[in-house]
Amino acid sequence: MQNLEFRTITDKDGIENVLDKVERYSGVRLPTEYANKNKVVGAFLQEKLVATYMVITKPNFRSLMFVPSDNWKQTNLSVTDDYDMMEINGLWISPALKTPLMQARIWAHLIKDIFMSKKKYVLLMRDSRNKIMERFLNMANPTTLYDGPPMLMAGATSHARIQVSFTTRWNIILNSYKYVSEIRNRMKRAQEFKKARSFSAQINSNATNLA
Repeated sequence: MQNLEFRTITDKDGIENVLDKVERYSGVRLPTEYANKNKVVGAFLQEKLVATYMVITKPNFRSLMFVPSDNWKQTNLSVTDDYDMMEINGLWISPALKTPLMQARIWAHLIKDIFMSKKKYVLLMRDSRNKIMERFLNMANPTTLYDGPPMLMAGATSHARIQVSFTTRWNIILNSYKYVSEIRNRMKRAQEFKKARSFSAQINSNATNLA
């Protein structure tokens, strides 16, 4: 298996490269100042950046900027100290990581960073239209805090419609078996697809020889 190396990115060019990748994937440009103040993790394969995410462990949290204040009253998120929360943002995984096992290493490293943060609550934000991200985030059994148009301030940018949710650090750990099951299913589907392609190629080859 190819070696996947994880690094905390702090240099200016590295940060801008991460922001470029996230913007091309999501359509939203995260502020440079936001990235500089928080932990930016990059995964490298043969010195090429193939995945990123940001771990935000202190306020102000970007996801909460877009949530109407009334929504706080409609959930069971009881926070007496903002430092009990953390946020995950800037998640991007390159198509270059084609094998489910390599993708699983990204998720495992992210879950490890969440656990080591020792925060009680984890804030999650996604584009409401991104069904792939919805599937992965739902494995952590989050509670939806807001789903709708973002409340934008002057100069802020976001998706046309967002979903902000929260879960707990322990909830993610206790549901990690779901990610393992998902990866196993992906590996099984990949093997079945490979076998089907091989069988199809063999049929075509036989047909060519008979012609």
